[in-house]
Amino acid sequence: MQTKIIPTSSPDALPTALKLLRAGELIAFPTDTVYGIGTLAFNADGAAKIYAAKERPPDKALPILLADSKDFEKVAINIPEIAIKLAKAFLPGALTLILPKHSDIPNAVSSLDTVGLRIPDHDFTRALLRAAGPMAVTSANISGENSPVSAKEVYAQLKGKLPLILDGGTSSGGIPSTVVDCTGKDVKILREGTIKKNDIIEAISIAVRK
Repeated sequence: MQTKIIPTSSPDALPTALKLLRAGELIAFPTDTVYGIGTLAFNADGAAKIYAAKERPPDKALPILLADSKDFEKVAINIPEIAIKLAKAFLPGALTLILPKHSDIPNAVSSLDTVGLRIPDHDFTRALLRAAGPMAVTSANISGENSPVSAKEVYAQLKGKLPLILDGGTSSGGIPSTVVDCTGKDVKILREGTIKKNDIIEAISIAVRK
């Protein structure tokens, strides 16, 4: 497979990406943390291609990126109030919320009863998500290798494994998102990333008092 690189500034970027996504293909693109590789969230075959391209263990669920918090109900159910408040406090941004999974999400995306959701703080990526809908996305690297922060780094690892890389320059992040599990009685911080643990704890404390 030939891997094409198109600048995000090109008028062909979005139309080409959408055509490939709707055909069940993969694309790579910049986010506010690192470059991601993704497919439509409801496409089991596309999700399987992500695992194959990354050489990723199939038991590791794929996070879902959304354009706006109003899209949560498309991919999650029984959304707790604390998750909504954390979303208002930190999203768009480097926060992944673990929520109960909607039945429309295929097991190829998440074999668990939960799903991780994030809204990236990146204008082009959110424009892509508004046009395409929810996407299953993870870092655009071979599993165990460094997460890429440029289209060149994606190409070095995944050339020939996907048809399109959207080049938006160097990502300003490089540090993964903070992961917070909102499915239990108590909120749990599963991974501390860009957003610090103390900031999450403070936001929860403020939300509980209101």
